[in-house]
Amino acid sequence: MVIDYYLGRTILYHTGISLGVLLGLFSFVTFIDQLGDMGIGNYNIVEVVKFVLLSVPYTLYELFPMGALLGTILALNSLAVDSELVVLRAAGFSLSKLTASVLKTGLVMVVFAVAIGEFVSPTTETMAKNGRASALQETVRQQTEYGLWMRDTSTYVNIGEILPDLTLRDVRVFEFDNSTRLRSLVYAEGGQFVDGTWRLSRIHQTVIRSDGKSDARKLPSAKWETNVSPQIMQVFLIKPEQMSVWQLKRYILHLRKNDQETSRFELAFWTKIVLPLSIGVMIALAIPFVFGNLRAGTGGRNLFIGIMIGLTFYAANKSLGYVVIAYGIAPVFGALIPLVAFMLLAIIMYRRVI
Repeated sequence: MVIDYYLGRTILYHTGISLGVLLGLFSFVTFIDQLGDMGIGNYNIVEVVKFVLLSVPYTLYELFPMGALLGTILALNSLAVDSELVVLRAAGFSLSKLTASVLKTGLVMVVFAVAIGEFVSPTTETMAKNGRASALQETVRQQTEYGLWMRDTSTYVNIGEILPDLTLRDVRVFEFDNSTRLRSLVYAEGGQFVDGTWRLSRIHQTVIRSDGKSDARKLPSAKWETNVSPQIMQVFLIKPEQMSVWQLKRYILHLRKNDQETSRFELAFWTKIVLPLSIGVMIALAIPFVFGNLRAGTGGRNLFIGIMIGLTFYAANKSLGYVVIAYGIAPVFGALIPLVAFMLLAIIMYRRVI
C-alpha cells in the first residue's frame, strides 16, 4: 500500500507536468490559429482568449493518453536515476506487481479523463463555438441553449436541430416591422439549402395584419429569404468528437431513425469508449520501455522516444478512423486498430524485459 501510494503520487505529479506542457503548446497553436480571424465582427483579443480557455478541457481530454505515457516515463525514469527501481526489484517487487501498482494510478487518470470528456468538455466546447460564432457574425446571435436562436436584421429565427448535412428541423421565423410589431410567424418542419437558396418545407404561416387580425395558411414548400448562409449554420455545429458518449448514442439513434449517415458519429462514439483503455495501454507501455533502458543517461532518449510514440498514437487516432470510413469499414475498427497495435507493442516489450 505504501509503495502503491508512493508510485501513484510520483506518476500523477509527472503526468500533471507533462499534460501542462502539452496543453500549453496545443493551446498556443490554437491561439495563433484564431488570431487570423481577429478583427472580424466583434471577434477581438478578449474573445480569442475566451475561446482558447473554453477549449482547454477538450484539448486536455484528447491529450490524456499521451500525457499519461510521458508522465509515467518521466516518473519511472526519476525513480531509476535514484536507483529506487533497482531496490524495488531486489526486494522482490516483480514487474507484474509494479505494473499492477502503476495501473491503479492509471485508473485514477481514467476516472478524471472520463469526467472531463463526459461532463465538462461538451459544455465548454458548446460555449466556445457559440461565443466565437456570435462574435464573428454581427447580424447573427445565439440567444439561449434551447435550440439555435439567431437574429437576421428584423427577423428572429429559432432552429430546433441542424443535421450533419445542414438539413434544418423545426424552423420558426418571427418577422417584425420597424416599429417592433410582430408581422408574421412561420413554422416549417424542415429546410434545406438547394441551388443557392434555403427552401422550407411543410410550412404553417400566420400573417398578422395591422388591424390585429390574422390569416393562416399552409404551404408544401417556400423559399426563405435570409442572410443566414450555410457557412454561418456550420459554425454553430459541434463536432462529433466534442460530444459526450450519451449525446452521441442518442444522436446516432436519431440519425438512423431519419435514414441519415452515422459513420462519423459512430467513429467518435467508439473512440470515446476505447479512450480509457488507451490510457491504460499507454501507461502499461511505459513500464517495459523504461525497464528495458535502465542504464544511466538514457532518460533523455526515453523521453524523446516516448514523445514520438505518443504523437504517433495521437495522429493514428485522428486519421486512421477517417481512412476506415472512406473504405466503408465499420467505424469501430477505426477506434480499435491503434489501440490493438500499441497493446501488441506493449506485450512484445514486456516479453523482452521479463
